[in-house]
Amino acid sequence: MDRLGATALTVLVLMGAAAAGEAEEGFKPLFDGKTLDGWNGDPDLWKVEDGAIAGSTDEKQIKSNNFLATTKPYKNFVLKLQFKLRNGNSGVQVRSKQHPDYRVTGYQPDIAESRYTGILYEEGGRGILADVDPKKVAEVVKKGDWNQYVITCDGPKIKIELNGTTTVDYTEKDEKKGATEGIIAFQLHVGPKMKIWFKDVEIKELP
Repeated sequence: MDRLGATALTVLVLMGAAAAGEAEEGFKPLFDGKTLDGWNGDPDLWKVEDGAIAGSTDEKQIKSNNFLATTKPYKNFVLKLQFKLRNGNSGVQVRSKQHPDYRVTGYQPDIAESRYTGILYEEGGRGILADVDPKKVAEVVKKGDWNQYVITCDGPKIKIELNGTTTVDYTEKDEKKGATEGIIAFQLHVGPKMKIWFKDVEIKELP
């Protein structure tokens, strides 16, 4: 085999090993990068834009918080995603409940342009469940750029990692109020016109 052939073979082997490593991790995409198949939301507010989910209230005013939600519920899992916030307030719902008119309630790792990114909030419920030091979060978050959330829901525990830094490690103590299963959703917050993007949305379900 000549040098060129050997190099090509090496590249193929490395690519195969990388693909196998990804498969072993067990993550599956929740967003195909092209359509909103598997999601339920107001088509006037949520679209696919340059390979990302884009939510915006620039063209349509909302009277209450609005959500794009998965059609399938999830129980125990690790959720990975990238988000970029132009302005305003948003969040990622986990183990949440779908209501009419694209309304959702439940656990929410928050996303905001100032104070609340990284906290665990309960939308339509108990409010802030686990707070953060906003100064420390400000050192981690990339304003106006892509950020990564890794959200782990495993039994009564919910952990939020922002760009590799754990902001919340929460254990639910109220079995009656703490949901153990539900949909995943993205939020558009009522108020001033806002926009947010999500991409690389992947999930690994846990036992």
